[in-house]
Amino acid sequence: MNQDVIITCAVNGAADTAARNPHVPVTPEQIANSVIEAWNAGAAIAHIHARDIETTQASRQVDLYAEVCERLRASECDIVINLTGGMGGDLYVGPEENPADFGKDTDLIGAIERLAHIEALKPEICTLDCGSLNFGDGNLVYVSTPDMLRLGAAHIKKLGVTVELEIFDTGNLWFALQMMKEGLLADNAMFQLCQGIPWGTPPNIALLKAMVDMLPANTNWSAFALGRNQLPWVAQSALFGGHVRVGLEDNLYLSKGVLATNGQLVERAVNIVENMGSRILSPTEAREKLCLRGTQ
Repeated sequence: MNQDVIITCAVNGAADTAARNPHVPVTPEQIANSVIEAWNAGAAIAHIHARDIETTQASRQVDLYAEVCERLRASECDIVINLTGGMGGDLYVGPEENPADFGKDTDLIGAIERLAHIEALKPEICTLDCGSLNFGDGNLVYVSTPDMLRLGAAHIKKLGVTVELEIFDTGNLWFALQMMKEGLLADNAMFQLCQGIPWGTPPNIALLKAMVDMLPANTNWSAFALGRNQLPWVAQSALFGGHVRVGLEDNLYLSKGVLATNGQLVERAVNIVENMGSRILSPTEAREKLCLRGTQ
């Protein structure tokens, strides 16, 4: 069991959830305030997506990310900033009669362009989604090919930003380990084991254990599951020796029918971890544990 646990709060994500829970932050001010709420509750890391202020949908606009970071860095909040690097991989395959007629919501760009905000802002951590995935029902495919991943990983390493490798199935993990063998990842690369996202790895404890067993020794890793499995996965991840992630990106409810805030979800995670006899690490301790560098 992990005795010293880092809590990441994924504050908003890219899904169309703002209309389903009014606590999902949209504007840079709302996002920064929600991060600060999570920090006050015990989170050491904030995983952040920008959102278009008018549509509330996920955005790749660098200036929106910049405003969030500026607000956080101007505050007393010393939380570790973790920006998504996963935007720009959405491909909506066309209808049966013309699958190459991609849907209007397709947002597909190259690996380096996906990291424009990372290059501009140099967060301490950014994510890299480690494979393509049938994303939910319908014709949406998230595209992240081996060539794209090699380019993205090398660029993140060059920027001096710590990479968090988002692992949606065992094949993703296999390829992430291959990139490690090829020297494309810094030695402090983190692994985030993601379960319950259709159609990646289902939220199954045996599958989580199998992925944990594939990880190199002394690797910093975390795990989470979606929806009602989010809080049970806090306990399960810590029991297997990992860190934990909660937040409105992955779960909108505190209990059945009760909408959550990011702060409330972090408070629940703190209670679970501490009641198991483990300690919650501060942002300063998390930086030391993760050997973070390239901070600005």
